[in-house]
Amino acid sequence: MRQQSADLGRVAYAIRPVDGGAVCGEASYLNIQAEHGVIEIGSIWFGPRLRRTRAATEAMYLLLHHAMDDLGYRRMEWKCNALNRKSRNAAKRLGFRFEGVFYNHAIVKGRNRDSAWYSILGEEWPALRGIFETWLSPSNFLDDGSARRSLSDLMAAPSET
Repeated sequence: MRQQSADLGRVAYAIRPVDGGAVCGEASYLNIQAEHGVIEIGSIWFGPRLRRTRAATEAMYLLLHHAMDDLGYRRMEWKCNALNRKSRNAAKRLGFRFEGVFYNHAIVKGRNRDSAWYSILGEEWPALRGIFETWLSPSNFLDDGSARRSLSDLMAAPSET
């Protein structure tokens, strides 16, 4: 924990629903390379209350928006264990583009890790921002909180937004 708190290339955020309550998730900016305009989003953990919710997606959107629009980064990265299907699916759902697998990229818990790399580039962000905003719009949600159109469907057809 001490080593993470001293890491100047990492900014961690606690996530909780806007209506209050306990913190139920976290996400971080990692591998911050301001001189190159590159930043990574990772170390994501959502508790049961936040998983698969509108609030979880909105939290990811807010982190992307802040890095790309407010801070002016030109490349957002997402890296995960190549065997982690849930993380890979999440990256795709959020509009990240698969770039490839870095084999033998790291040793984690004494085991080899191949890392899948994904990105959102600055020129891709405006269209993706529009898709997120369409999905997050109150008109996209029914009274029970379910979405009329899924974010995955909107990402698959960006010309329709």
